[in-house]
Amino acid sequence: MLIYDPEVVEGALLFGRFAYPPNRLGYCGPAESRSVYAYVAERRVDEGFFRLARDFQAAYFYLSLIAYSNGYRNPFHPKVVEAYWIGNELLDRVTPRKFYDALTEKFKKRMPDRAFAWLVGKLEHGAHPHHNFHVFDVYTRTGALKSARPDIALEHMDKCRISWGTVEAVFGGQVAVRRQPLVLRGDRLQLGDPEVVLVDLAEGDVSGVPLEVKPGDTVAVHWDWAAHVLTPMQLRRLKAETELTVRLANEALALA
Repeated sequence: MLIYDPEVVEGALLFGRFAYPPNRLGYCGPAESRSVYAYVAERRVDEGFFRLARDFQAAYFYLSLIAYSNGYRNPFHPKVVEAYWIGNELLDRVTPRKFYDALTEKFKKRMPDRAFAWLVGKLEHGAHPHHNFHVFDVYTRTGALKSARPDIALEHMDKCRISWGTVEAVFGGQVAVRRQPLVLRGDRLQLGDPEVVLVDLAEGDVSGVPLEVKPGDTVAVHWDWAAHVLTPMQLRRLKAETELTVRLANEALALA
């Protein structure tokens, strides 16, 4: 059995906790969501996990780009995984040229020329290869949201983006979290007034809890799932990446 570097294990499990929520809903990744969950719940990693993880094609594309741009050999290094889902200084080192070339190779053939020009035009305004960029700018043009009703698109964007919230209470496999929803006011996307919502922490029919939380913790939320307890620095960076993504989205709306 291969013994993995503890850093790789840490990064892989962090990736799994963020990747599992949409996978269980059938939106992305392999058709083996119970296996993905078992790995993160049991906090173990082997080659089977990495086989499953590489099937999250969009996420793996961004991890590979971030890793390559920063000299990391393994795209599941925790700093690389953190950069994509939460944000850190590695994003600043992905040059617009490298980002452009990667987007061209991955997505250009899947988008009309005008839509692709709109997408890459955001690079000169500071867009980063962060998950929220993918949600607001790629998923809306290449995925299920490209023809969805505005209300459905907004709801999916809100659930799919990585948001944050304060844990108010823990109820077994669920937590009550106070978070700001994404709202559309007039023709501008904004974060709305905080509201308390229930998000999942564990599956009831599979043993193990992937993440331990307590009231007062700030957690990252993905598709109604508490994926990670954020440090103050991580929270600041996630807020900054979200503000950047929303600003770029609003600029695009204003030009539409």
